[in-house]
Formats: sequence, C-alpha cells, structure tokens
Amino acid sequence: MPVVSILSQKNSEKSMDNVRFILFVFLVFFGIMLWQQWQVDYGPKPQQTAANGGDLVVPTDVTTGGDVPASAGNVTELSATKAGASAPHPLIRVMTDVVRLELDTRGGDVVSLELLNYPTSKDHPDQPVHLLAGDRENYFVAQSGFLGDDRSSPNHHTLWQAANTDYQLAEGEKTLRIPLTWVSPDGVRVTKTYILNRGDYRIGLEQKVENHSAASWKGRQYMQLQRKDPGDKNKSATIRTYTGGVIYTAEDNYQKVEFKDMADNKDRLSRQGWAAMIQHYFLAAWIPHADEEHNFYTKALADQYYVIGAYSLPTEVARGEEKTFTADLFAGPKLQRVLEQTAPGLELTVDYGSLTIAAKPIFWLLEQFHKLFDNWGWAIVFVTITLKALFFKLSEASYRSMAGMRKLQPKMQALKEKYGNDKQKLNMAMMELYREEKANPLGGCLPILVQIPVFIALYWVLIETVEMRQAPFIFWLNDLSSQDPYFVLPVVMGISMYFQQKLSPPPSDPMQAKVMQFFPVIFTGFFAFFPSGLVLYWVVNNLLSILQQWVITRQVEGAAPAKA
Repeated sequence: MPVVSILSQKNSEKSMDNVRFILFVFLVFFGIMLWQQWQVDYGPKPQQTAANGGDLVVPTDVTTGGDVPASAGNVTELSATKAGASAPHPLIRVMTDVVRLELDTRGGDVVSLELLNYPTSKDHPDQPVHLLAGDRENYFVAQSGFLGDDRSSPNHHTLWQAANTDYQLAEGEKTLRIPLTWVSPDGVRVTKTYILNRGDYRIGLEQKVENHSAASWKGRQYMQLQRKDPGDKNKSATIRTYTGGVIYTAEDNYQKVEFKDMADNKDRLSRQGWAAMIQHYFLAAWIPHADEEHNFYTKALADQYYVIGAYSLPTEVARGEEKTFTADLFAGPKLQRVLEQTAPGLELTVDYGSLTIAAKPIFWLLEQFHKLFDNWGWAIVFVTITLKALFFKLSEASYRSMAGMRKLQPKMQALKEKYGNDKQKLNMAMMELYREEKANPLGGCLPILVQIPVFIALYWVLIETVEMRQAPFIFWLNDLSSQDPYFVLPVVMGISMYFQQKLSPPPSDPMQAKVMQFFPVIFTGFFAFFPSGLVLYWVVNNLLSILQQWVITRQVEGAAPAKA
C-alpha cells in the first residue's frame, strides 16, 4: 500500500477526534470572548458626574485655543481672547418628547443632551442616558460657528443673546425653534437657530448671516464634536469594542478614526458625508448640507480632548445681502431604519464588523418577527428556528455522520482489542471499516464549521442592536440585554449541552473524553452572566439540535446492522 495511503489511514481516527476537540476548544474560546464582551458592554461603567438640569462647566483649558482646524487658506486658530469668552453665559434649557438638552449661550453649543426614552438601566427608569455632557470627566459637546474675520465671525467662544432660557415642545406642536443672535461692531448680524421636531433625534442648525456692514463678509461655517477620551479601563484586550470617531465621505465611505490617530488624520474634501463620535448603542454626528463641499477633519487637543468635524469652503456675502448656512446634528440611539433615512452610510455606525453581510439579513429577519409578535424575545426564538431550517440539510448530514460513527463504536472497540498496540494494522482496519460502512470521520464536524460565521453574526446582532436594549420577553426575563436574574436559561443551556454530548460519539482519546465532560458545566458558568437574549438563542438552538439529532440517531441505529 502506498506510504501516503498508510499515513492517511493511520491518522484518520485521530483527525476526527482532533477536529471535534478543536471545535469544543473553539466554543470555550468563543465563550470567553462573549464573557469579555459582556463585561465591556454591560459591566460597571463610570458614573456621570453632571447633575441633571444643573449648570455645566465648559473646561477653560479645553476651549482656550486650537480646537478648530487651522488648515489651508485663511482659516485661523481661535483663542480665549475672543469677545465674550469671559462673560457670564446662562444656559438655555430645551425639552421635546424624546430629548432634553441644554445650550450654552457662550458659543451656542449643545453642552448637554439626555435621551428621555432610554433609561440608564431598568432599575432607574427616571434616569435617562446622558449622551452629551459638559462636565470635565465626561466632556462631550457639539459646537458650531464661523471661521473668518474675528470681528464679524462668531465662533464657539462668542457670547450669544437669547430671548428665553426655557423652551418646551407644546402638546400638538410638531416643531420647536430656538434662535440665538449676535451682532458684530461693524453691523454683521448672525442668527443661529436650532430646530427640533417631535419624535426626531435630528436637530437642524441654521446660521443666517445678514451683512449690514460697509464691506463684504467672508467666512466658513464649521460644525464639530469635542470629546474627552473616556479611556480603555472597561475595554477588553481581545474583543473589539469601539468608542471614537468616524468620518464618512462618498469617496472613502466609512472610516473609523481612533482618538490616538486624530492628531495625524488628514482633511478630506467631499460633497457628501458626515463626522461622528460613536459608542455602544448611541452616537452624535454632524451632517453638513449634501449639495455643498466640506472639509472633514480631526484634531487632538491637550489632556486627552479630541475634535472631529467639518467646515465649508469660503463663502462671501456682499454688503446688504444675506445667506443661510445649514447642517444637521443627529444625537441619539443607533436605530438602523432611522439612520438609513437620516444620511447615507449612517446606519454603518451599528458596527457588525466583518460579518455585516450576514448580520444585516439576520437583523431584517428579527424585525419581521418583531412586527408579528411585538416582542424581541419571540423574534429571537423564531429567527433561531428559521436558521435551523435553513441549515437543516447541513445539520442532517452532520448528525447522520455522528450517528453512523456512534453505531460503529462497538466494532471500532473490537478492532482496538484485536490489534492492541499495533497502530498501523489498527488504522488500516479502521479505514477498511469506514469504506465498508461508507462512514466519514470528519463528516460530523465540517457542516458545523460552515454554520459558525452565521452564529457569530447573530451574536453581534444581539449585542449591537439598540432595539434589544432593555427589551422584555416573558415572566422574569424583563431585559434581554442583561443576564437572567435567576440563572434559569443558563442552567437549561448546560443541561441541553449535556444531552447533546450523550447523542454524539465519544472521542477515542480517554483524556479528551474526560475534558469534554466538563464542558456543560463550564459553559453554564460562562452563560450565567451573558445577556439573556443570547442565552435564549443558544437554548432554543440546542433544543432543536437535540430533537433533530435524536430523530436521526434513532433512524440510523434502527437501520440494518453494520457488516461484520
């Protein structure tokens, strides 16, 4: 017999055991990855230090200069000596049905924004997520203004005037407008207006320049987000999680810009795009007018403060004329359908990573079942059933192969006793047995490998989708994004895994067999702290697998006995 054939026969059974063992090791590693990601997403977070409704402090060492681009042309740096920088600056409080925000009259910046429909936790429903904040520890604000002649171009250090300090969207009203005004010494009047609509997380910005001076006005509108790096103390060394900048342009598409890279990132000129700071579940993004070219930029300031934004090309307003500059600020949850309608590519901030091509159809399927049941838990259950149906033939081939190998276990054991320590003869006899019975030692593993990317994609859908955040299911499961409070699902998952092992052929290596006996216990421990939505998927998937495997095993074992 050729040497290659002998070696192949010799390693066949060992390969089957090794592949199976590698799969289980992968599952353990995957479980560890899930645990680490859960710590990032759902573990303890730093407490917000800004009091709701209180005055927010803008760090003077952050806004004292260099926090807008100093690029080509006549764009100049800003400094703390701008008019009004040291003057008192009251806050303007604004409330709609979905957000509560505060505008600082110094700069006209959005220095606080709370998402009223998104509590920080189920235990504190009256404490909304504080997305934008002006305190030093959690500094994250939206700024805007003009770059040009200091005397006639207001920026985010300028003191603006407001008619009122409290605005609220009244019952029956659809739109709320908050105007701020500034007049230069030479007669240029600028009106900055924020426009909020009912049920909308998009905030419109209009900046109207009325030139009543004796000369032409020249300037560029800029919009930027300034944020302090929240640090990486809650990040895992091996699991990706992203808090940082993103720039989207028609030419370069979706590009992440980490805080550490913002000092070196080059400006990008585009007619269509946006600049954002994103985090898990939520984002803030400036979206310039799509028909005008803008430069998208980033900048690193002192003390771990960073800037990302866009500025327009130079614009001239002749004496006696006026021009209105527009942009949108989106600050809210990563609702994919809302993001798709807001700006091209904005839905990509829901970060499914390299498995986006598989994750998007899975999310669409979840949406369809949610429309039927109005419950994300049942949507997960029926998506799991659908995926099992799609992979039915692959799973069937895998289970038939495992059932066939299980059926051959007595004959394989007899061959081991017959040939003892003669490994060469044993492996040759094994290969002959496989050929006679048309069994494939690797047949039970390869179909499972094909399905793994889909399962991982579903994991990211469950983790990244804000719609799943704090979503109730049934009975005690009132939050699919947090752990099962009574550990019922993890225990059921562990039991189901135990029965799955009983239906599968045991490894021929006694050591591997002993190690695998502990896998149900290990995974029960891991899954005890996972989001219950993910554990729900795993439980349903295991139960369906057990049913399918049990039926196929009975069919195979009830067939004609293996040849002697």
